[in-house]
Amino acid sequence: MDHSLSRQDRLGQVPPEIASRILLLRDDALVLNKPAGLATHRGPRASASVEDWLPALQMGRRHLPQPAHRLDQDTAGCLVLGRTKPALAALGAIFAKGLAAKTYWAVVQGGPAEDAGEIGLPIRKISSRAQGWRMEAHADGLASLTRWRCLGRGDGVAWLELAPETGRTHQLRVHCATMGWPILGDALYGAGGAGGLHLLARAIALPLEPPLQVEASPPPHMEGALGSCGWHAQARWLRLLHGERSSNHDGKRPVM
Repeated sequence: MDHSLSRQDRLGQVPPEIASRILLLRDDALVLNKPAGLATHRGPRASASVEDWLPALQMGRRHLPQPAHRLDQDTAGCLVLGRTKPALAALGAIFAKGLAAKTYWAVVQGGPAEDAGEIGLPIRKISSRAQGWRMEAHADGLASLTRWRCLGRGDGVAWLELAPETGRTHQLRVHCATMGWPILGDALYGAGGAGGLHLLARAIALPLEPPLQVEASPPPHMEGALGSCGWHAQARWLRLLHGERSSNHDGKRPVM
């Protein structure tokens, strides 16, 4: 390992298409803005995954970085990777204990009548030979809780901020669909179409030392629907409020 290389030098060795996805880079962890359509881990249905990026993200470290959690293949946004074995163990404990504060943005069909609330529907896994597996809200399922608030409304759609208090598979998708407002583009629990799943892992905060907090910008396929709900106007206002910064690799720049 070449300790003579600066962090910026190592970052410069990463392919631009991957480097542009790094939201935060520090000694113990890095955070990617994972694109929609890229699986977190290799699998029989995934032709490409974040695991393919790991050698490029090693940047002089002894071991490859590893994802500390997972995002669904069609979900974009904040994905945390540990850069050392001790850091990965610490991150694993944080996620296992439910200490990670996760915030998602979703554009849903229709939308709730209220401006804020919570969904406490239990979720279980079901499967059949004809349809494969999926999740459903059911009294026999595992306890699940999602807090939500409406950030804006458009023509037949709503922009929601979702905060899952539990981490069940497909929790946000199932909760929204069961409430009667499926996430736009959800082919499994909704009508599909709309250019892809409109779900973004918008922000994450972890109680590390120092604390880790970062935001991800929306993917291109979500911008139109978010804009119809007032996102562009809010983004401009926030930029004026916080001011522009020159770099986002310290994890402090507000990302719209």
